[in-house]
Amino acid sequence: MFFHKLNSIEVNNLPFNPELCRNESEVESKLIVQYLLPQLGYTPDTWHQEVAVGSIRLDFLAFAAQVLPFVIDANSPLSVVMEAKHPKQNLNNHFLRLRHYLTSLNVRYGLLTNGKEIRIYEKSGDDIKLVFSCYGKDVETKLGEIKDLIGRDSLNKNQLTDSATIHNSEKELNLPDQGKNSMKTIAIYHNKGGVGKTTVAVNLAAALSKKGKRVLLIDIDSQANTTFATGLIKFQFEEDDDLKDKNVYHLIESGEFNYIPDIVRQSQYFNNPEIDVIPSHITLIEYQDTLNKIAATRRRLVKKLNMVESNYDIVIIDTPPSRDYYAEVALIAADYLIIPSDLKPFANQGLPTVRNFIKQVNEYRDDIGKLPINIMGIVASKISTNAKFLQYTFPKQREVILERYNLPLMEAVIYDRTVLSECMNQTITVGELEYPDPKSVIKYAEVKSNAQQSAMEFEILADEVLQKMGIN
Repeated sequence: MFFHKLNSIEVNNLPFNPELCRNESEVESKLIVQYLLPQLGYTPDTWHQEVAVGSIRLDFLAFAAQVLPFVIDANSPLSVVMEAKHPKQNLNNHFLRLRHYLTSLNVRYGLLTNGKEIRIYEKSGDDIKLVFSCYGKDVETKLGEIKDLIGRDSLNKNQLTDSATIHNSEKELNLPDQGKNSMKTIAIYHNKGGVGKTTVAVNLAAALSKKGKRVLLIDIDSQANTTFATGLIKFQFEEDDDLKDKNVYHLIESGEFNYIPDIVRQSQYFNNPEIDVIPSHITLIEYQDTLNKIAATRRRLVKKLNMVESNYDIVIIDTPPSRDYYAEVALIAADYLIIPSDLKPFANQGLPTVRNFIKQVNEYRDDIGKLPINIMGIVASKISTNAKFLQYTFPKQREVILERYNLPLMEAVIYDRTVLSECMNQTITVGELEYPDPKSVIKYAEVKSNAQQSAMEFEILADEVLQKMGIN
């Protein structure tokens, strides 16, 4: 755990003027440090700036009482996370990250502001709820309400009662699963390649597994990128290939043999815990025309998944980047659809084709008594971390999706970081030979600090996915 501490602050009795905040740094200094913290009664020994706890980086963390040594646990005094954003940033885009902070660290309150707007959220079980909001220009007139919620005196006054309430809530959350959640199946699909589809599929599966969910990952793409990424290709010569006789093709090809327990493999040193995987194979493409002529093959994945619905909480299917038979099989089987996209023009131009394909698949689903597929949304992936891009271009790209293509947009964002390819390209040397030894970014982050930010992004995506599916 790391934190940076400012030694002293002066109480600013002047009214706050949001027009004086031109960037994120000025929101931090002029609104939070010079105005809010002292007005709310926090002294320098009760708040910390630039706090790092594992993969989480907080702008500010304030406690109801002095905390020495600096620790965060169930016995810590009631606390407040304060996050400052650039005045031009939409606070809606930061809700999920704040929720991740509060629920992961068991912090009671979170303040989110861009100077122009101030919001306060309260942790409620494994979610957060908005309990206060106002414009920055009105903060002086609303200061009493803010003090009642997150002022140091208010938190101290309610310390014993609130601590007991939180403790009891957490105990309720840890009750064993009563089996009320049926298995959910998610297809990861876009007909444009190179948008991070496999990266999203495997690392989302890893993040969900880390959260205690029983995950089955299915690779139905002849490129077999997911199969490779989960460590199942551990051979250098064709004669050692142990996947060609038991892969996803055999699952679809037969209605009477080759059920999921017969085909499934466990990922190899990919994640902790490991994940069940139905592998693909390069020969998959050779069988497409034959399978396509047999109408019954389109329903076989649905039937075989139904047989294992008590074994898994979530199934994730990585699909080919095309409008073909295998993509159709995946979309017929899925309950939900996630569309990874870098939001660039070529990817966007493929979205009408995706929508038409979904319409076609939904007609078939209706014929076999299945509801239309639920489009969970487009998840922005492979997004540049360049500051000017994020300030000016990225918000416009997101608006285009909502306004022009009329498709839902997920709040989570997966940024383009070299560590995402680095963890997939790990190798191990055995004798004279070098073998692939890929890792999920979740596992990689356990030993590589530069992977922690990406790992957190996938944990945030996993939280959003669970929320949208109604899974605890």
